Amino acid sequence: MNIGLIAHDSKKTLMQNFCIAYRNILNKHSLYATGTTGRLIEEVTNLSIHKYLAGPLGGKQQLGAQIAQNDIDAIIFLRDPMEPKPHEPNVNDIVRLCDVYNIPIATNLATAELIVLALDRGDLDWREIYK
Repeated sequence: MNIGLIAHDSKKTLMQNFCIAYRNILNKHSLYATGTTGRLIEEVTNLSIHKYLAGPLGGKQQLGAQIAQNDIDAIIFLRDPMEPKPHEPNVNDIVRLCDVYNIPIATNLATAELIVLALDRGDLDWREIYK
C-alpha cells in the first residue's frame, strides 16, 4: 500500500517517533512524504521514503495530485491545530481530497495508530479492489 506522511513543524518529532515505533509495519509499504518530513523520518528509521518537495514549495500539491490519481491508500497528517504557521500545509486541502477519493486520513496520533494497525491486520486491503 502507498502511505502518505505529512507533519506540521511542531509535530515532526512526533512523526519521527511514530515511525520508529511502527517501523516494522511501515517497512512493508511504500511511503511518500513532503520533503523535510521525509528526510527527518529517514534519518531516524532508515525507512525508504519517496520525498516530494517541501510542503510550502509544492510538496503538498504533489501529494494531492497522487491522491487525486487514486495512488495513495492512506494519509497520516500530524497537524498542529493550535498553532498552524502560514508556510505550513493547509490540512483542509488534503482532507477534502481524501474525502472525495475515499482515502483514510489520520490527523492525530490516536487515528494514526489505528490506521497503521489496520494496515498490519489487512483491514485496508479493500483499497486494492477500489483502485
